[in-house]
Amino acid sequence: MLRRDAFRLPRHPTSVACARRRVRHHLTAWGHKPDDEVTEEVVLLVSELAANVVRHAPAPSQEFEIAVTALADDSCFIEVSDESPTLPALRTVPSWEEESGRGLRLVDAVARTWGVHQRGGHGKTVWALVASGPP
Repeated sequence: MLRRDAFRLPRHPTSVACARRRVRHHLTAWGHKPDDEVTEEVVLLVSELAANVVRHAPAPSQEFEIAVTALADDSCFIEVSDESPTLPALRTVPSWEEESGRGLRLVDAVARTWGVHQRGGHGKTVWALVASGPP
């Protein structure tokens, strides 16, 4: 069975915590344990991708969208969309003193796979798959 929740949030720092709470709530309502590995990884990636939008999306972007789909095999597909046409890229590993620059590295390390696609003239969607069990 597939279950999907999609919602829009304002491009504001408080939206990151709101996204984490909402995603955790829906995953547990759908049968995932609040502290199981998939739930923790999905919440972490949603948090990182939402933070990237809040930090890097252009000023005219007022909102962004998050969608999480729980798949039949207990894996989850995450999508975070914004209106910026700028595609994200993995940066070189920053020094330990830097406070940013690790978000996509974290996504790359945790997700089974991830990517980005442009939405015509309407920005982009960064997506990630979190799978349960070994690859």
